[in-house]
Order: sequence, then C-alpha cells, then structure tokens
Amino acid sequence: MSNIVFDQAAPKKSANLSINADLLQQAKQLNINLSQTLEQHLAEIIRQAQRSQWLAENKNALDDYNRRIEKHGTFSDGLRRF
Repeated sequence: MSNIVFDQAAPKKSANLSINADLLQQAKQLNINLSQTLEQHLAEIIRQAQRSQWLAENKNALDDYNRRIEKHGTFSDGLRRF
C-alpha cells in the first residue's frame, strides 16, 4: 500500500520479541526476513487503526454531511450527465 505511516529513513532499533518456535523455524527455512515482514504488517495494522480512529473521531461530522447531502443534494446534481 502506498500510504506511508512511518519514517522509512528512521534508524533501526532492536526489540525483544517472543515468537512461536515452529513459526520461527519455518520462516528461517523459507528465508523470510522477519524484520521486514514485521514492519510491513505492523504498518498495515497501524494504518487500519488510524483509519478507524479517524472515522470514530469524525463520525458526527460525516453523519451531518451525509444528512445534508440527502436533504439538499450536491452542487453538481444539476450538471451531471450520468
């Protein structure tokens, strides 16, 4: 996905993680880069959480807007040809 949620130029930092031993063994056998995989999936989880948070924070404004459009339509309603 193209929406960057983190500074990709930021320095790497070590972190202690616990992972299922079988998953770790399989990942090693398949030459899966754990750091890269974690970063990719964590970025997606963060993106989804930020989207959900934004929607929750803006729910009232979105609902008001949608009610206004249902009641009054949009500026371009009379201009559309489709």
